[in-house]
Amino acid sequence: MIEALREEVGEAETARLFAAAGLSHHLVSVPEHMVDERDVVALHTVVRADLGVARAKKVAADAGRRTADYLLAVRIPKRVQPILKILPARLSAKILLGAIGKHAWTFAGSGEFSAVAGHPVRFSIANCPVCRGASSPEHMHTPLCDYYGATFERLFRTLVHPKSVVIETACQANGAPACAFEISWR
Repeated sequence: MIEALREEVGEAETARLFAAAGLSHHLVSVPEHMVDERDVVALHTVVRADLGVARAKKVAADAGRRTADYLLAVRIPKRVQPILKILPARLSAKILLGAIGKHAWTFAGSGEFSAVAGHPVRFSIANCPVCRGASSPEHMHTPLCDYYGATFERLFRTLVHPKSVVIETACQANGAPACAFEISWR
């Protein structure tokens, strides 16, 4: 989010947003480890309130793509990536989902991640940190979890199928019991 915000609003506005969320310390010393999910909730809440939903969604999607790029560069073993790319998409998706499920605590925090392989792939996050406590404006009824959608879309486009598309089909911010997503490709 730091890089995505700096790109969208500049250094000074990023600092102001982090201060409003009580997270200025993250700008002084950029986190090298997992951050408390309360920080995630606070930052997304402030960004939506201050930048508006549409702009916040743009920033969150950019942050999600950047996160996927980091995962591809540092966390997903280089020797596994070419194998996933040549396997049939359904099999690659199943393997990738299994690995994601084992590490779901890193992005879902105390939320509950679940996934079902197939076509489309379906996954959900109950008690989602990104939209915890949020409600989409009445007139919009729009999902707010662009961060997760963009992260998964980049991972699936890179490792499973280049035409992978993620759609958030339900969001807690709209009253759903969990944030739900579908990933499909043609």
